[in-house]
Amino acid sequence: MQRLLLLLIFGIATICEAQQTVSLSGYVTETGSREQLPGVNVYIDGTAYSTSTNNYGFYSLQIPKGEKVIVRYSFVGFKIVERSLTISQETTLNVELELSNNLDEVEVSAKRLNDRVSDTEQMSQISLPIQQIKKIPALLGEKDVLKVLQLMPGVQKGSEGQSGIYVRGGGPDQNLLILDEAPVYNANHLFGFFSVFNGDAIKSVELTKGGFPARYGGRLSSVIELQMKDGNKEEFHGEGGIGIISSRLTLEGPIQKGKSSFLVSGRRTYIDVLAKPIIKKIARQEDGVDANVGYYFYDLNAKFNHEFSEKDKVYLSGYFGKDVFYADIKEVDSGENSGLDWGNATATARWNHLFSSKLFANTSLIFSKFNFGVGSVLSERNTSTNEFEDQFSLRYDSRIRDIGLKVDFDYFPSNQHAVKFGVNLIRHRFEPSAIAVEGGFGEESIDFEEKPSNSLESAIYVEDVWQPLPKLKINGGLRISGFQAINKYYVNPEPRLALAYKLNKDLSVKGSYAIMNQYIHLLSNTGIGLPTDLWVPTTSIVKPQQSQQVAIGLARDFENQGLTLTVEGYYKKMDNIVSYKEGATFLSFNGEGAGSSTFEDRVTQGQGWSYGGEFMLQKKVGKFSGWVGYTLSWTQWQFDLLNFGEKFYPRYDRRHDLSLVGIYELSKRVSLSATWVYGTGNALTLPLSNYNSARDDIIRPNDNVQFTNQSQFNFFSVSEYGERNSFRAEAFHRLDVAVQIRKQKKHWERTWEFGLYNAYNRRNPFFYITDVQQPTQQNQGQEPKTVLKRVSLFPVIPSVSYSFKF
Repeated sequence: MQRLLLLLIFGIATICEAQQTVSLSGYVTETGSREQLPGVNVYIDGTAYSTSTNNYGFYSLQIPKGEKVIVRYSFVGFKIVERSLTISQETTLNVELELSNNLDEVEVSAKRLNDRVSDTEQMSQISLPIQQIKKIPALLGEKDVLKVLQLMPGVQKGSEGQSGIYVRGGGPDQNLLILDEAPVYNANHLFGFFSVFNGDAIKSVELTKGGFPARYGGRLSSVIELQMKDGNKEEFHGEGGIGIISSRLTLEGPIQKGKSSFLVSGRRTYIDVLAKPIIKKIARQEDGVDANVGYYFYDLNAKFNHEFSEKDKVYLSGYFGKDVFYADIKEVDSGENSGLDWGNATATARWNHLFSSKLFANTSLIFSKFNFGVGSVLSERNTSTNEFEDQFSLRYDSRIRDIGLKVDFDYFPSNQHAVKFGVNLIRHRFEPSAIAVEGGFGEESIDFEEKPSNSLESAIYVEDVWQPLPKLKINGGLRISGFQAINKYYVNPEPRLALAYKLNKDLSVKGSYAIMNQYIHLLSNTGIGLPTDLWVPTTSIVKPQQSQQVAIGLARDFENQGLTLTVEGYYKKMDNIVSYKEGATFLSFNGEGAGSSTFEDRVTQGQGWSYGGEFMLQKKVGKFSGWVGYTLSWTQWQFDLLNFGEKFYPRYDRRHDLSLVGIYELSKRVSLSATWVYGTGNALTLPLSNYNSARDDIIRPNDNVQFTNQSQFNFFSVSEYGERNSFRAEAFHRLDVAVQIRKQKKHWERTWEFGLYNAYNRRNPFFYITDVQQPTQQNQGQEPKTVLKRVSLFPVIPSVSYSFKF
């Protein structure tokens, strides 16, 4: 036995000696701008070992000592770079990739390597090139990252035109949206018709909807990670555009050439400016009426970075955006001044430090804030002074604010292991409800504020991408999350596992399992992402949400055609999901001025199930690119206090969901694009019957009141409902088309885009109403009939926009 043990030790030592390696590490950037590129594939030709650059463009790979190897660097939309190397000591190699503008070159690159999905252990993850996003048709020509993600399998759309997303049966609050590591709590402009993310300022977008690595947490359904551009370190550049409802401008350039750069990007609508003359003209037609009504939104992205040395880099970035609706109406004797506003602000300060060629660290300080407010002031004209004086005012506010610290490490001990570990702390401050009422026509003033609460969310994690065999990759990890609520502290372990086994060179089978916990909740009556939706914390009464998700699938690369195919099936169980009780709203308070019910009294918790299958065939580059995505899914929720305790389908349960997206580069100057979507109708709750009920508590027979039609005041209409969401809306489908015409000038490039939204004018349902249809003259004597009416939002809408680059 001792002799056998000695032989085993000697054999292991001999193998290790024969496989001595040295580190090759560095950064991958874009030629001309030195913009760092995340997700670049780096691999040794002829071997199964590979790695990819992290979010800051850093990579580390172990090279056989003294052996001649070919290292390849590939990234979708860029030319492949090859380096022939023979190294005997630790080496730093920074590489620049050149954008492939020649369509023939892009087609060749696509056939050689197109972001091979069969080579990675990660499943249920989608990344999209920003240039492809900008070519997809959009409502009013406004390019929108979230609208494009709605076209992906497993991602359900909300109502017509809405930018809210519902991933694998989860609600809108179960998506973690990260912009430069800062969470964004309300990503909607214009009540959800556009998102806050300006495509000109975004470098990359990645959606993870299952098989979550341990570094992600805090939500149940998805992680949408967006990174802003760093700014060009070599030359000053700009781009912008003018559309039907908004204009945008982005400027970037070096501060210290090759060392530091800046980026500033702004966007604003001018709906208020265009509509103002029309509104005033209409108001002038009414005697003595003066109206100033408008709506606008704006957003601003800014970023600064500086490279102190090869080992130390600093980044400062921020986002600021706001929506404002206002109405100031003056009549002869009275006036009303109302407003609605909401907005996000984020800021991130990051420090990259390279301890060695194998150990990379990033430390981030993060700030995020979301505010919502609505107010109204009623006034009357003082006959003696002829001035308007306030008689009644109401103001409602809601806020959430985060301050966070995040430290992440990337460690590359060998080609068989890539380890990530770190810690995350977030201090939340919630102010769910603040109501102030003054005046009130004889009522006492009300000044109520639901007590603000502070909570601490924390997490520690470790994950390892391990390749024990050339055909097998495993990402195993553990995240331990915690949340300090009032009078209670929650701690939850969250194991994660993802693996992939190569059946052959281009085909792999994958599986994953993940537990997720969510400690903050969104209360919504509508489910369409309005700013009235409130963020509230976990408490000793309201428990954290939790999900368990398992998925299995196949991934296939068709290298000669530049195609990737993924087929996945998943099952997800959700516990402690949150909903309002019947009849409760965000504005519930008892009106007595002394206090109000808290949000804990207005909510109930339940469970949910979601399962289904997803199919996606994708081509990211080439003269023709796009994808086909299909989802077959079922989602059910159950609450003890809703729907008589029985299971029901939530609003956005969708049995079938199909998206076809195509982009064709007709020439270097002209590109054509189209999308066609189809989806099963939403599940809705509609009344089964309507009847009149006596209203004698308001008007009694002996009241000395004279009415022309007494019955209309003695009775009111009552609607009777059955099971929740038992009505299924009509199927949704729509075709959007666009053409882009580019022209290269001497010092700049201009692009005209012409598009049609809902090209064949499909009247898709936005909501339904019931109406009483009176008998016609030909049908006199028949009883009035209750009919169901569909209300549609968008007919065919043409758009034109002008963009430029310099």
